[in-house]
Amino acid sequence: MRLTRELTLVLMLVTTPVAASDLAYVTCQNGDALSVLDLSKGVQQHLWTVPGKPAGVAVGTNSAFTVAADSKTVRRHDPLTGKVLAQVVLDGGPIGVAHDPRRNRLFVSDWYNARIWVLDAMNLSEQAQLTVGTAPAGLALSDNGHWLASADRDADQVSVFDAETLDLLHRVDVGTRPFGLRFAPDGRLFVGNVGSDDLSVIDAANGEIIETVAVGSRPYGVAFAEGRAFVTNQYADTLSVIDLGTLSNIATLNTGEYPEGIDTTPDGRHVVVANWFENTVTVFDADALSVVQHIETCDGPRAFGTFILGGTE
Repeated sequence: MRLTRELTLVLMLVTTPVAASDLAYVTCQNGDALSVLDLSKGVQQHLWTVPGKPAGVAVGTNSAFTVAADSKTVRRHDPLTGKVLAQVVLDGGPIGVAHDPRRNRLFVSDWYNARIWVLDAMNLSEQAQLTVGTAPAGLALSDNGHWLASADRDADQVSVFDAETLDLLHRVDVGTRPFGLRFAPDGRLFVGNVGSDDLSVIDAANGEIIETVAVGSRPYGVAFAEGRAFVTNQYADTLSVIDLGTLSNIATLNTGEYPEGIDTTPDGRHVVVANWFENTVTVFDADALSVVQHIETCDGPRAFGTFILGGTE
């Protein structure tokens, strides 16, 4: 199943509208900025300057966190005004980020030094460091708060930690060059392997591979909605849709050019994809598998992480 831009106007008539409170915080690496998008109106509500080529992002009820790779700067922003409430320059290669609101922690991966920084989420002071494999990229925290996972790209592995104690639980061999990853609502960990064009599905409790699922060219990010996994395929300009029960591919949807970051609206009805080379996001109805709208962003949207805020965390 493939959807094209020409069908967008028709599909908007039969899809579910986005909730009025939903905002997308989209990091734009080329533009040194953060686009704040009102998803219900389909417009950019704010454009905030974020120097240093931001890519990583994580949002919470009271904070929006950005990671600017070139300047090695992690910032905590007021989600209403964009004001920088705290910032820290990290000596390494910060890239991925995950927020743990239960324990007031922020995790940031260090691409150059095979580690994860553990920061206080309010003042961004360092609390600890975790050792991972070479070139860690994406980070993910399970919905129940039990596990933290790191995609160690150049080690072709995933590291899984106890999110409470920060103890290492597993090193799991996956496909080639894992980059983005996310936990499904049932606790399984889905990992996009950009080098082998597949998805590794992991039982995080025992550290075992459940299944390897072929997807499109250079899978990057993963999100979940309506009993399905949605995977952005950078080189194919598509979204692979996988049934969570059978782990079978059920559809392939067209996105904008070079899709990267992906997230789900809080009501679970829509997925939002950042199209890096097109300066847009595409909003999909997760049930109908149809395009709701395209929204323009600042230059070079990456949105690497969790970037949609709406309702309570």
